[in-house]
Amino acid sequence: MSELVRNATPAAAEGPEHVTEPTQYDAILLASFGGPEGQDDVIPFLRNVTRGRGIPEERLEEVAHHYRAFDGISPINAQNRALQIALQAEVDRRGLNLPVIWGNRNWDPYLADALREASDAGHKKLIAIATSAYSSYSSCRQYREDFAMALDESGLGDVLEIDKVRQFFDHPGFVEPFIEGVREGFAQLAAEVPDLNLETEVEVLFSTHSIPSTDAARSGPEARGFGEGGAYQAQHLAVAEAVMLAAESSAPWQLVFQSRSGPPSMPWLEPDINDAIAELPARGIRAVIIVPLGFVSDHMEVKWDLDNEALTSAAEAGLAAVRVPTPGIHPAYVSGLVDLVLERVQATPAAERPAVTKLGPWYDVCRPGCCENVRLGFKPAISGLAP
Repeated sequence: MSELVRNATPAAAEGPEHVTEPTQYDAILLASFGGPEGQDDVIPFLRNVTRGRGIPEERLEEVAHHYRAFDGISPINAQNRALQIALQAEVDRRGLNLPVIWGNRNWDPYLADALREASDAGHKKLIAIATSAYSSYSSCRQYREDFAMALDESGLGDVLEIDKVRQFFDHPGFVEPFIEGVREGFAQLAAEVPDLNLETEVEVLFSTHSIPSTDAARSGPEARGFGEGGAYQAQHLAVAEAVMLAAESSAPWQLVFQSRSGPPSMPWLEPDINDAIAELPARGIRAVIIVPLGFVSDHMEVKWDLDNEALTSAAEAGLAAVRVPTPGIHPAYVSGLVDLVLERVQATPAAERPAVTKLGPWYDVCRPGCCENVRLGFKPAISGLAP
């Protein structure tokens, strides 16, 4: 059998959209972004995040104050430790012999160290779960590139096979916590503002990380024809619609963006959540429900950009506001991640895989040219057909 996908197991090596052969893995690789765990870590961490982009030190200092407001400690590492424990408990509960090994892209424990840990324990076939649900360069392909770099850095490229679960934006386990959160958000607003009309005076803002428009346009397979926002925007819109339908609400809603970091001259996805909030009172909106739809846990972009900046914007606009929780270690989310692993272990047919939108279930092996970074070009990556 030919091998078209780097370091893939035999079931994925030829690049099928969905695998049709069961695979017995040795371990689960939980991969995340990483974050600083003290004031001295902040600038080195930001240098890791922005390496190769020529970001000046003064710009890093501007971003650093977000972390310094939390004593230099990003919440994300504690959240990943909790997720690792919860995943291991669910794996054990189901009787699967799969240790969960955690590694980060940008801070300790690094991915290369996680691969060494796996290899030292005798594990050769890994199934990776990245803590990012959607298709784009930063949320999918960059993980796949970092896996390839970690294989090279660790010297284990001839030893390890690594597959990656599909993007899980519309898996029920990821979506259910947001449905619960929106329902509870409406209930909370009804209690706090008794005369509020929940169908006409509340707007639901589904928020996700903004990305450069050029990257958005190239997210997902070009053949799917998603348009200017690419698969990234299409996936978020489809999930938001599914959440509102399941929450049985006809309130107005929109997809908004946050946390942009590029220069003003570079187009990024809009509208910014704070700009969107400022326009709501003129339309008769008296309250907002903020749904961090693009995020799996309450890390810095949620704690600072939403809980600080967006809620402040809502208060300045005179709006009552509720921020919905992220999945975190919600039982449905944790169980759903294990379900994604079992799809590959059991080679579950695509027609039997759950998806709450018509866009999924997404691909086991990323398609050629998927999620290109226009500025950086294509680098070697696993779990996808070249380039």
